[in-house]
Amino acid sequence: MTANMNNALLFLIDTVIGLYIIAVMLRFILQASGGDFFNPIAQFLLRITDPILRPLRYVIPRWGQFDMAAVVLMLGLAFLNIEAVLFLIGMQARIGSVVIWSIFKLLVLGCNLYFFSILVQAILSWFSPGMHSQASIILWDINEPLLRPVRQILPPMGGFDFSPLVVLIVLQVINMLIPLPGLFR
Repeated sequence: MTANMNNALLFLIDTVIGLYIIAVMLRFILQASGGDFFNPIAQFLLRITDPILRPLRYVIPRWGQFDMAAVVLMLGLAFLNIEAVLFLIGMQARIGSVVIWSIFKLLVLGCNLYFFSILVQAILSWFSPGMHSQASIILWDINEPLLRPVRQILPPMGGFDFSPLVVLIVLQVINMLIPLPGLFR
């Protein structure tokens, strides 16, 4: 019973903290890419991340167009997530290792976020080409900075845009190369 309870608790902690990190990451990406914050989805991201980010901004300044408070928050949440997992499984690690694993966890989450957002954007384009919903607009804002450079190198062939496929493959390769223990993925 205790093992099942620990597994359920590990799942809950990892899921809740992971989802919040993704929300902060989406907000960071939208700010960095100049996304539309009047979009209802962006408004939702603002509402759920503002209570923690607003006080942090008084201490941590922006760096150009980058919200460094969001970066510190993501890193802190990843650190907390890994420490909680280590505690629940009865292990300890040096603080330096946990910081490095936190950075790797953010890279894995970022790769997964982009992978699934590009995949969803591609699927939406098949079922409703030319239609602009709030979701497709925000996906465009998030994914275009990654897809644009590939489109410049790889032009459309026969009316097909292969840039999402190339970016998806590269993201999966990067994800495989990140040396993060499976327990923290």
